[in-house]
Amino acid sequence: MTDTPAESGALPVVALIGRPNVGKSTLFNQLTGTRDALVADLPGLTRDRQYGIGRLEHQRFIVVDTGGIGPDQDPDFREMTEAQATAALEEADVVVFLVDARSGLNPADQEIARRLRRQDRPVVLAVNKSEGLSAVEANADFYALGMGDPLPIAAAHNRGLVSLGERLAEHLPAFGQGEPPPPRDPGIPRICVIGRPNVGKSTLVNRLLGEERVVAADAPGATRDSVEVGFEWQGRTFRLVDTAGLRRRSKRDGIAEKFSGVKTLQAIEQSDVAIVVVDARSDIGAQDARVLGLAAAEGRSIIVAINKWDKLEEAVRKQIREELDYKLPYLDFAPVHTISALRGSGLGELMRSVVRASDSANANLTTSALTKVLEDAVRAHQPPAVHGRRIKLRYAHQGGRRPPKIVIHGNQTARVNTDYKRYLSNRFREAFDLYATPVEILFKSGDNPFEGRRNTLTPRQERKRKRQVKRFGKNK
Repeated sequence: MTDTPAESGALPVVALIGRPNVGKSTLFNQLTGTRDALVADLPGLTRDRQYGIGRLEHQRFIVVDTGGIGPDQDPDFREMTEAQATAALEEADVVVFLVDARSGLNPADQEIARRLRRQDRPVVLAVNKSEGLSAVEANADFYALGMGDPLPIAAAHNRGLVSLGERLAEHLPAFGQGEPPPPRDPGIPRICVIGRPNVGKSTLVNRLLGEERVVAADAPGATRDSVEVGFEWQGRTFRLVDTAGLRRRSKRDGIAEKFSGVKTLQAIEQSDVAIVVVDARSDIGAQDARVLGLAAAEGRSIIVAINKWDKLEEAVRKQIREELDYKLPYLDFAPVHTISALRGSGLGELMRSVVRASDSANANLTTSALTKVLEDAVRAHQPPAVHGRRIKLRYAHQGGRRPPKIVIHGNQTARVNTDYKRYLSNRFREAFDLYATPVEILFKSGDNPFEGRRNTLTPRQERKRKRQVKRFGKNK
């Protein structure tokens, strides 16, 4: 029997299920705050399962987007897509069943409802595309599905999502609320080793541990679960997590592999530092970029380890470095190490980077020091004026760790553009030597303490004013 999310300490899993083109991918993008899922007005655009970390208010969870189920799906991909949806149901703790308010009840909706009743999973029936309709109009047809009270939402316009979070919380009382559970010992940094299958993750972990603690084989998918083990390096203790690796969902087979993507995301979410292992003999592909993107989206310190480097000619090595810089420009803060996990070369430098990255992710930054760096940065390069008005940034303080969050107070802060935000992030990273970690900049408009207050005269001032008016008259 599997643990519930509350018992295991892992984030719960929410699967989005429905027929094609009801807005599952749009909802996925809203929940995760990304554009990872393809969105267009075409049935069957999503075929593989898509994973991301979802957030609603203070709730956090893993959300799984699926291809549409039903006759509208491309016949060439129907079997594969339905298998992906079935796998998502097996992974899920709760299911969001999406239907389309505009097109009304459909026979495919009824078939999906029958399938969901056979699953031992709580279901939230969400009626999407309900903008412009009353709740009565949107929901009228869908009570017939027997899935409880329908919930009208408009994913494309970000409407109804707070109510969706409340409905999900009803099914899972401990549903991802607050911060994720801390490691067994909060003083011990957690490091996840992630990457595509068969790039050498388990070999790397075994080399660092000095023993065969994790299955290592020259075949994709040899590791079927996440394995966490204690590890000491130069007197410092860490916890290493080796995962089964992210792989194109269409290539997976068996229940064990279907759970690997979820476990990888949970490992990323709970870690301080992500070592992303890349195979030097393969091009930097979409799956590598996807793994790196997942770690970056969670604000983790990132170290790229290019494995099997020892077998390449110097010209090929140069080409790989250039390709990495070109394809992943948003990860300019992530150091790149070249290693051979099998031979053990390059691991000393790698672990020195891990120590620096872990310290940076959990750095304690004082308000006075942050404010001084902010003042120096603004003095060197003022924020661009907006409609002739200068943006004023007054002071900064730390708002969190993993990654370091810096809150900047000022006026018109909502108008600070992306380039200037990136400039400030780089200045803070350089000033505090925040190695291998992103810096999250948050802005807050400073409150005017006199806003909304009237300048009320004292009785003495009122008498003086009356005398002056009587003597000199009112100013025109």
